[in-house]
Amino acid sequence: MTPDLGLPGTPAQRPLQLGPILTWAAILVSLVLVLFPIYWMVITSLKLPREIYRVPALWPSTFTYDNFRILISDKGFLTNIRNSLIVSSTVTVITLLFSSFAAYSMVRFRYRFRGLVGRAILFAYLTPTSLLFIPLAVVMANLRLSDTIQGLILVYLTFALPFATWMLQGYFRAVPQELEEQAMIDGLSRFGTLFRIVLPLSAPGLAAVAIFTFTSAWNEMLLALVLITDPEKRTAPLALNYLITSDVLPWGPLMAGAVISSVPLMILYFIAQRFMVIGLTSGSVKG
Repeated sequence: MTPDLGLPGTPAQRPLQLGPILTWAAILVSLVLVLFPIYWMVITSLKLPREIYRVPALWPSTFTYDNFRILISDKGFLTNIRNSLIVSSTVTVITLLFSSFAAYSMVRFRYRFRGLVGRAILFAYLTPTSLLFIPLAVVMANLRLSDTIQGLILVYLTFALPFATWMLQGYFRAVPQELEEQAMIDGLSRFGTLFRIVLPLSAPGLAAVAIFTFTSAWNEMLLALVLITDPEKRTAPLALNYLITSDVLPWGPLMAGAVISSVPLMILYFIAQRFMVIGLTSGSVKG
């Protein structure tokens, strides 16, 4: 055997590289901080009441599905999930359609007060919801749309449209105008260039806007709390809020409802995560 002379580059003399170790340690800590609340939510939904309130433990001694049974059978939570799906999907589709037209007109057309309109859209987006829910409730009451799914959709659109229009402007500016001019020379109309050129090239941005809009409508509770009183028309967050009576917190059903409510969003983000990353960066190059 050749003795180890301690020459540079030999295994005995290589310095310990702390960079990769610290990187993996930071990743591990971040994963624990992110995943532990999810784990605790799922585990709590499967615990008996005595284990939730008396014996907090990382792993229950007895698993039970009573919390899900109470929520679904006794409280009719699937109806609330259906309402949330209807509201969120409708708001997302309408928002994408109208915000695409609005953003395209502000990027490609030149008309008076265009800058004022853009600032008004940004101002509407930045206005806190807490300042508007009382005026919106009065308007919905006068329109006889209080306590209706249609009224809730209309109110959500007033917040979703400015946000989507503001975001889509950046994505549309990233599309070269020369492509549209060439398409119009070949015979396409303005609407044709929008639907065949601009929107397909802005697909990652549209996906990102759709996900943000759907998530915001799915999780919103303040406006629904003001506008909806009928139990059959409550959305999922509102139904979970009504599980709390006085100072009693039914943690088992609450966590079961949180698990059920989180599943559609987790599936959506898992499917569209690639579009999310591309969409969040593609619109930041220009505009």
